[in-house]
Amino acid sequence: MTVSSDLTGRARLREAALRLFAERGFEATSARAVAAAAGLSPALVIHHFGSKEGLRAAVDEEVLGRIGAALRDADALAGEGAEAGTGTGAGAGAGTGADVMAAVGAVSARMFGADPVLRGYLRRVLQEESAASAALFARLLRGARAELDRLAAAEGADATDARWAPFQMLCLILGPLLLEPVMQPNLDQPMFDPQVLASRSAANQHLLRHGLFGPRP
Repeated sequence: MTVSSDLTGRARLREAALRLFAERGFEATSARAVAAAAGLSPALVIHHFGSKEGLRAAVDEEVLGRIGAALRDADALAGEGAEAGTGTGAGAGAGTGADVMAAVGAVSARMFGADPVLRGYLRRVLQEESAASAALFARLLRGARAELDRLAAAEGADATDARWAPFQMLCLILGPLLLEPVMQPNLDQPMFDPQVLASRSAANQHLLRHGLFGPRP
């Protein structure tokens, strides 16, 4: 496996590391293996990142950057939904609670569904019980809190339990990634196919808005 040569050396190493860490885990992947996959000298790992741990930090930043970009897409999508629904007025373009939640669900599903490497990386790193994995989760948790604040503003109501709501949201999003190997045999379709993702996203949105035993919309 090699990484495209159109990328810079630093980006080639980072992309190779992302794939290998997803496949093998951080501890089982050497800096030399990453360099070989990128078609570069092992010395360049130290040159660009200082250490294998520095390389891992760069991979984490890239993963968080992709998630952040997807959420920015959700902002745009929610704005389009609001403009289509209202056209004018002070709230036009801002998005209702339904707009924002549906947009976040749609772009999250699209991002994770289209990127098995990203899913594999998060599955590996979040299950390895290291300080680095806890730090990555903490940053995802901060992002979940920010998204909940945005949803609360759009809904005009706060979550019923501010302490646990961010954890619950992350469990809904990350649970299928972490449990994919054991969930898939219990489903009759590939769990990250677009139709399955859309169905699960709609179910998650209903759960978030109405509770497990709340009224049907």
